[in-house]
Amino acid sequence: MARLKLTVEYDGTEYVGWQRQLNGTSVQEVLEQALGELFGAPVATEAAGRTDAGVHALGQVVAFEAPRTLPASAYLRGLSALLPEDISVVAAQEVPADFDPRRGSSGKRYRYLISNRPVRSPLRRRTHWQLFSPLDVQSMQKAAPVLLGTHDFSAFRAANCEALTALRTLRELTIVSFQDVVQFELEGTAFLKHMVRNIVGTLVEVGRGRQSVSWVTEVLASRDRTRAGPTAPAQGLVLVEVRYDK
Repeated sequence: MARLKLTVEYDGTEYVGWQRQLNGTSVQEVLEQALGELFGAPVATEAAGRTDAGVHALGQVVAFEAPRTLPASAYLRGLSALLPEDISVVAAQEVPADFDPRRGSSGKRYRYLISNRPVRSPLRRRTHWQLFSPLDVQSMQKAAPVLLGTHDFSAFRAANCEALTALRTLRELTIVSFQDVVQFELEGTAFLKHMVRNIVGTLVEVGRGRQSVSWVTEVLASRDRTRAGPTAPAQGLVLVEVRYDK
């Protein structure tokens, strides 16, 4: 029985997140149903990370045991044809039997997009956080570097985060603006629940002029979630890539 690795792209707007849940349809549920149709037998999948409700992915990594051997085209075209328009398989390959998409990962890259113009954008409503007052991007850029490196990110984790430790390493945090869009790029070894969205929400408080640049240092040191900014909306977040050393 071969073990397969799929790279999956999806628009998470209509889903309760990656993982199967009782309160709605998940990406995992839809993908497993399609795999069941493809193989004519139940298939269980594992993913590199649990994206939340409304969060998107360009490069979610999924692994499973294939009941029988199929060519790559069966996944890229055949499986994608069985999936709804908002989910697609963009790459497929056979991997070693011990490949674990979550534990084997050396890091993840996320992107967060903000539409920053005076009026709302119908075309960006599913993919951007829409903020209508101008953001001070330079102040956010000055505040961001203190978050780089290995820290206790308790101030940026969700209240119901189940991780055993809040110690994480953030290797990249860049903020750029082009025309009326502000883009955050974050790359690290692993992320806590809502960590990216809470970092963005905190930096936006600086960009709005509600807090000083030095305030972010105080928030990080406090390890207190109530001291940080609000959680940025889910629709602006994209899991761009999951990295593996091997």
